[in-house]
Amino acid sequence: MSKPQAVDIEMNELRNGTPATEPPHEQQQQQQQQKQQEQRHFAGWERNDSNVLLVVATLITALTYQMGTNLPGGYYQDDSDGHQAGDSILRDKHRLRYWLFMAASWAGFGNSMLMTLALLTGVRVESRLIRWPFAVAYSSLVLAFIASQPKTHLLLDILLWVLVLFILWAAISFKRCEVSDRASPGSLKDFVRRLFGR
Repeated sequence: MSKPQAVDIEMNELRNGTPATEPPHEQQQQQQQQKQQEQRHFAGWERNDSNVLLVVATLITALTYQMGTNLPGGYYQDDSDGHQAGDSILRDKHRLRYWLFMAASWAGFGNSMLMTLALLTGVRVESRLIRWPFAVAYSSLVLAFIASQPKTHLLLDILLWVLVLFILWAAISFKRCEVSDRASPGSLKDFVRRLFGR
């Protein structure tokens, strides 16, 4: 019994080193996959996987917890000069810096926990309930680091934190608008509305 002609053609193409032509549905699948990869490339924040963000949120939670339990400057080792062993030296010597540092670590811890809870309950990555806690928690790490430095001015520390928070939020939101803005620039008012998710 003779082989069908289509099989003979494929065998000859394989022997000659020329590839067999792909069926049309496979070409369509490849084109769709290529389009999806291009969309992911330009999608920005939305292309993040919730599992990756969950790992980041967990790391921020661990870091802020560690910062809250190991304060810069250390602790008094013994009961002397009106202090008890285990009291924070930073709290007694630089009270405002202590409270700024603690506020930063609490904000980072609370927002990373909120982000973790939102991700575990299936909230979409592009939601404000994910983006805002990420920006606040991540920038709080910067504020806690700056506040732990004894020679900086507290007002400058807060202004730098606000700047970092704005840059993070703009980066998250601007990348989100990049795909839609490539097609039609639109007005400045529309851009600002999309930038802040309203």
